[in-house]
Amino acid sequence: MSKIEIIGLGAGDLDQLPFGVYKKLIQAPGPVLTRTIDHPVITELQKEEVSFASFDHLYEEEEGFAAVYERIVAELIHQAKKDSETILYAVPGHPMLAEKTTQLLLAQTEVEISLLGGQSYLDDLFTAMKIDPIEGFQFVDGTDLHRDQLNLKNHLFICQVYDAFIASEVKLTLLEDLPAEFEVYIVEAAGSVNEQIVKVTLEELDQKMWTSNLISVYVPPVPDELLHHTFSHFRQVMQTLRGPDGCPWDKKQTHESLRYHTIEEVYELIDAIDAEDDDNIIEELGDLLMHVLLHSQIGEDNGYFSIDDVILSITNKMIHRHPHVFSNQNVEDANQVEKNWEELKREEKGHQRELLLDGIPNHLPSLSAAYKITKKAAKVGFEWEDVGGVWDKLYEEIEEVKEAVREKNADEVEDEIGDVLFVLANLSRYYNVHPEIALNRANNKFKYRFGYIEDKLLENNLSFENVSLEQMDDYWNEAKQVKKEEENK
Repeated sequence: MSKIEIIGLGAGDLDQLPFGVYKKLIQAPGPVLTRTIDHPVITELQKEEVSFASFDHLYEEEEGFAAVYERIVAELIHQAKKDSETILYAVPGHPMLAEKTTQLLLAQTEVEISLLGGQSYLDDLFTAMKIDPIEGFQFVDGTDLHRDQLNLKNHLFICQVYDAFIASEVKLTLLEDLPAEFEVYIVEAAGSVNEQIVKVTLEELDQKMWTSNLISVYVPPVPDELLHHTFSHFRQVMQTLRGPDGCPWDKKQTHESLRYHTIEEVYELIDAIDAEDDDNIIEELGDLLMHVLLHSQIGEDNGYFSIDDVILSITNKMIHRHPHVFSNQNVEDANQVEKNWEELKREEKGHQRELLLDGIPNHLPSLSAAYKITKKAAKVGFEWEDVGGVWDKLYEEIEEVKEAVREKNADEVEDEIGDVLFVLANLSRYYNVHPEIALNRANNKFKYRFGYIEDKLLENNLSFENVSLEQMDDYWNEAKQVKKEEENK
């Protein structure tokens, strides 16, 4: 079987190269294939008449590194199949450290692969930066850097930062979490006679960068005060508040004691959304997230569940109920998505029998509950043939209210007004209007106009006791006009 031997050239100097690897390179019968010619060991070996053939030209021909690595591997396999001798392929550093072409070669089955030598430059990086890796470190590829993979509380080494372009991408990724003045280090040829370490701010990173295949960027552990925006830090805050030295109020809370506080936070979020106030939306979402974390911490303190269980549950649910996204199921429209959602929900419940309306929360506001009841019933065909039937039912219920009022039957009046509200909730569904939101808008509208009346009375040294209903009605209409003009601006 054809064979490719991957040889690591070490971190920098020829002195770091193992003698056996040196002999193999010196005695190579033909050109040694190498990912890049830009390496100090290659420069030294060329002086000893070792011939190299590099794939540097591919970096100019392809737009992305992934395509370059795939082409290198394809050419290596092609060369190995047509050559009876073992192909020598040299890479910087150690073959198993941040070398994508090695991973691609190991994944294929067309040719045999062996690995030889190559000193990892991690030891030299630790020494250069004077850190002990036992404290925790992370080593990532600068050409394929993703924000969500970074642990900024550890020592962070970003390798393969070849030039200013890659440095710019690294900088932009880090700036999503760190301030522009945060200091990092450019480290070149660690452990060699050409070792160079330059401290720069994040803002300066790509400006102070130079082109070299031996550059890494070192990011020191980030202090807690710069990580207040991260979920893990917020979780620690909630753990502290519930801990032995935490807050007396937080420590005494239970799921039951927090119920109505949680409900209030939801309504405050809705108010912020209705006001289209982004800053307030951020604040209220934060308050709601605090309740999620606090309930989860209570669960963890009691030994029942943690936030990890909460996240696992909702993640699994979202994946399972969206097969049109995470699997190969096709859907026609949003209505089909809703139908599939309900079917999958029933599937999740297994053989447990559940009546259609059982899943509606007891504490849901009555108007919202009515809307949800009619929506669920409609899904199984229990609804009017068209909206005209709902209008007829509304007029019928209104007449029954009038009859109950005429008979002065308080219980009947209450029942019939409830029927009217229920029909209105059903009517709103036909027009894709949520009755709770509609009523909330009406409440806010009334509060604004009535507040306008109060302001005008105060402005004119009047009070409700000495002003006529007609005057108040004039102010009411004036408030409507003022609001309309404000909205049209």
